[in-house]
Amino acid sequence: MDDIVKQALAKWPNVPHCYGWLGLDARGNWYMRDDRTQAAGAFPEAKGSLLRHDKLIDFIQRNYDHDDGGQWFFQNGPQRVYVELEATPFIWRVMDDFSVTAHTGTSVEPSACLVDESGKLYLVAPIGLGLVHTQDVGLAADAIEAGRWQPETVVAAELPTRFGYVMSPATKKPA
Repeated sequence: MDDIVKQALAKWPNVPHCYGWLGLDARGNWYMRDDRTQAAGAFPEAKGSLLRHDKLIDFIQRNYDHDDGGQWFFQNGPQRVYVELEATPFIWRVMDDFSVTAHTGTSVEPSACLVDESGKLYLVAPIGLGLVHTQDVGLAADAIEAGRWQPETVVAAELPTRFGYVMSPATKKPA
């Protein structure tokens, strides 16, 4: 977490949390969801505005974390901005050498490989569960054929419970 964020937390410890305003899609893209977008429906059906500002995206990704209840958030100064997930908390990019990096830029060493009933491919890493980016499924298939990963069949709807993450913190926010 950035030092400036830690300082803001210490200075303003009781800022209310924010729900529904930020989404992460299945390709690792961030979306800002204003009131109008939220009124139009849940994420990802109503995505909002794609964030394109590299410094803002880097700031979000450096300050991306989860609480004890499995809700992922971006710590924006003293305020937690909870993230609506389309798929999983992480989106993995697979390189030619089969190394894996999260959408946040963090390099990981996968410990398990999962495939769901739709053929979507997931990797388990110490930082959490992630979906393999659609553009990298071919490389991941090569890694499987090379014996690097052994896929286990899973049911997609069971993944949030099994791996302890919340798809939509907005549906769980306190009254």
